[in-house]
Amino acid sequence: MKLSQPTPLLIALLTASCTLFTPNEDSQQAVKQAIETPESWAIKAEQYGDDSTQWLETFNDPMMLKLIAEGKAKNFDLQVAAGNMDKAWLLAKQSGAALIPNADLSMGRADSGSANGGSSSGNFNVALQVSWELDVWGRIRAGIDATTASAQAAEADYRFALYSLSANIAKTYLKVIEAKLQADITRKNLSILNETMRISQAKYDNGLSSGQDIALNRANLASAQEQLLTIEGSQRDAMRALEVLLGRYPNASMDMPAALPDLPRQPPAGIPSEMLERRPDIVSAERQIASAFNATAQAKAARLPKISLTSKIGGTSDSLADIISSPNVTWQLASNLVVPLFDGGKRKIDVEIATVEQKQAIANYAQAALTAFSEVENNLDQGTVLANRENALNDALKQSNKAYSIAKLRYKEGETELLDTLQIQQQAITAESNLLSIKRTQLEQRINLYLALGGSW
Repeated sequence: MKLSQPTPLLIALLTASCTLFTPNEDSQQAVKQAIETPESWAIKAEQYGDDSTQWLETFNDPMMLKLIAEGKAKNFDLQVAAGNMDKAWLLAKQSGAALIPNADLSMGRADSGSANGGSSSGNFNVALQVSWELDVWGRIRAGIDATTASAQAAEADYRFALYSLSANIAKTYLKVIEAKLQADITRKNLSILNETMRISQAKYDNGLSSGQDIALNRANLASAQEQLLTIEGSQRDAMRALEVLLGRYPNASMDMPAALPDLPRQPPAGIPSEMLERRPDIVSAERQIASAFNATAQAKAARLPKISLTSKIGGTSDSLADIISSPNVTWQLASNLVVPLFDGGKRKIDVEIATVEQKQAIANYAQAALTAFSEVENNLDQGTVLANRENALNDALKQSNKAYSIAKLRYKEGETELLDTLQIQQQAITAESNLLSIKRTQLEQRINLYLALGGSW
């Protein structure tokens, strides 16, 4: 049996156990320094509340919940994101194999024939070779950590895609309902215009009004009919968009509720630092920094000597039954040291590229965090603005309806012109339509705020 002993240099390197790079600690420090995080939001908001609340449940809308569940199960973009996540974890698992010794088994027979074409004979060969690269400088571990961080980023991307899909389904669902209700308002307007047309025609027939009133009424009727066609088309467009999100064929054939859900209370905003830990897209950006720092450490370690162990055990015999008997078995153990000498600067450039990508990852995280802060501040601000606008529009609608009731009576009595009556009527209709839009926008603001805060989904 033959045995090649490890060299003294190899023993020294193994016992040193030196750590040249600390990518994980460095990446954590880079995250802390990437952007200044305020202690509280600029817009005053409730900081504390029930964190266990599921935002979907606060809308108290079973139909919305049902559609979101369907979208999660059938949306094709989400399936692509899930595939990216699964692939990333498989790559991380694959990279971990480099830490484990690699073994190969070979078997064969060497035949030899006589010069005169007689019978041939040969030996049977069996060999098991095991090779193992020693991760002295942490190059392999850095590579594993890099792919693991990338997988964690892909998983966070999937969760954010899931949250975004749920939000888009909810918002599109609300748009379909609003379009349906806007169409009802326009039909009511048409009914009022038809009644006004009847009154105008009767007055005209009795010589109490001019043909101008008839023409004006017909123009307003035609405009209202065109508006109804436009709204109905928008409703079908929104319904098709919703069906695509659900993975259905877009034939605009869904049955929708006849009312918007009630507005949930504004959720507690917490503090900015908590938001950075909750939002999956920010978590993904942070994990990309970790991956970049480990990739840089991996590139730096690749410039250092590579050390590996190779062991081979095998047997040779002219009889297969005797091939593993002790006299026929040999074993070798060898160490191998490979020192990079000249590669045209490739490894040095690899380090420079990794360093650039590391800086990009930090900048990407800072921009993502800044955008997230902006989204929260904007939605907190919009909550107050929309509430005030709703109050103003409620008052405008109330006064417009009151003015129209008076104008309609005065027109019947001949005390006011038709044009004045129609203007007041359209003002009331516009106020009702705007109020409906504000109610839908308030619901959408709640959804956007939950998405911005990284709330519980």
